[in-house]
Amino acid sequence: MPSPNEKEPIKITLEDLASVAVPEPSVASPVSYSRGVKSYGTITDAAEQFVPVSEERGTILLQGWFYLGIAGLLGALAAWAIAEPGFVDGGRGWGNLWMVPLIIMFMCVGFGIAESTVERSVQKAVLRGVLSLPLGIILGFFFSFTADAIYFAGMGICFEAGAQSIRNPAVWIARGIAWMIFGAAAGVVYGIVGQSSKKGMYGVIGGTVGAGLGGVLFDPIAALTHGGSVSRAVGFGLVGVASGIGMGLVESALKDRWLYVTAGPLAGKQFILYKSETSIGSRQESDIYLFKDPNILPQHAVIQITGARVQFRAIGVVHCAGQSLQSRVLQDGDLLQIGRYSFRYKEKQRS
Repeated sequence: MPSPNEKEPIKITLEDLASVAVPEPSVASPVSYSRGVKSYGTITDAAEQFVPVSEERGTILLQGWFYLGIAGLLGALAAWAIAEPGFVDGGRGWGNLWMVPLIIMFMCVGFGIAESTVERSVQKAVLRGVLSLPLGIILGFFFSFTADAIYFAGMGICFEAGAQSIRNPAVWIARGIAWMIFGAAAGVVYGIVGQSSKKGMYGVIGGTVGAGLGGVLFDPIAALTHGGSVSRAVGFGLVGVASGIGMGLVESALKDRWLYVTAGPLAGKQFILYKSETSIGSRQESDIYLFKDPNILPQHAVIQITGARVQFRAIGVVHCAGQSLQSRVLQDGDLLQIGRYSFRYKEKQRS
């Protein structure tokens, strides 16, 4: 008989084994993000976690009127610097023949690459620059001769009316009307490299208005600076910057559908939706190039426009108002998030 200090052996029967339940694998504790969104942190779900990004304040550098104005200014001044050494006041130096065509050419190149440059798409900027250069040369000479013909016709009317001094506003207007041609040429190239007839139309309107304003002010500047090299630099620089600002302002005022970047490296930039199909991705060739985010696919999403219908189709992970999105007909005010970028879809209200 066992002593009281000895323990009885443990007996396990087959019935006991059958009643044992195997616990389910434990799930990682959820990690809470702001706004109550939860993610379990698994490798499979990591790319689909929605982490809201804060809206950022845009910079003036990404405003169309600003970077196009700078592009026009730099283009005009570069052309002036090349041709000025060969310019002869009251004479016929090689600079007299080349200055205006070069100004048109460099303005066209500047406007052609400006948008791609601020979007950090070097490859696209180079391609557009290569296309803009021959177009600028051809249109530069063509529109220069056309502007000269209009100017001489206008000056003939002014002389007959008794306006024979550059201090007379009639002479200023005659030059302004003639130099509207410069802005028109730049607008044409802007639309061609942007692959959009509507973009070209807006560019022609804005460039024409801006160049006309610069032309009107050219002679008063020449009178104040007593003519010569300085007056040409200031006058042509004004034509370039006014053309660019005009193009940017008209394009912004007449747009009907666009994406405004509210967060990310391009915060403050607006992408106007001109094309029937707009690609979004990390490829530099994309219409909307998104950089500095490894989670963005080469082609991450596509926007298709058919009449009044704007269809958004996601290829990679996209969130709309915090929810995963595959396909959606966009509505004014929709907030889209792609990686570290956030976009607000906007459209002009139709009466």
